[in-house]
Amino acid sequence: MVLLGEGSALARHRGPSRLKLLTAGAMAAALFVAGSTLVIARYDDRPPGADRIAYEGGYLTGTRVRQRDVRGDLVPELLAGGCARMAREGLGGGRAALDPDRWVAGCLDGAAGHPSWHQGLLGY
Repeated sequence: MVLLGEGSALARHRGPSRLKLLTAGAMAAALFVAGSTLVIARYDDRPPGADRIAYEGGYLTGTRVRQRDVRGDLVPELLAGGCARMAREGLGGGRAALDPDRWVAGCLDGAAGHPSWHQGLLGY
């Protein structure tokens, strides 16, 4: 900043010391690692909302079969136990592995043409 008649002067604004910055950074990193460890320990193999994920996976499978069933012989097969057979044989994929019963319920709802059980604003 140039002041009239004063010449040029450098103004230095002091901030926190390097030690304080490094300490704060180390504490933030430690808190992040601790929080991440807790989240991973809680949801390691099973993500949050796994029931919904399994149901929606089955629902999408049943809906896709219903939409692509031109002759009309696949939907009755799914409703007569085909969804449970698919889940037992591992044809549902990773979503069916999260909760096979919910996956089968979703598959049956999708094959029958029912709306998904947790549609709406809150997703329940």
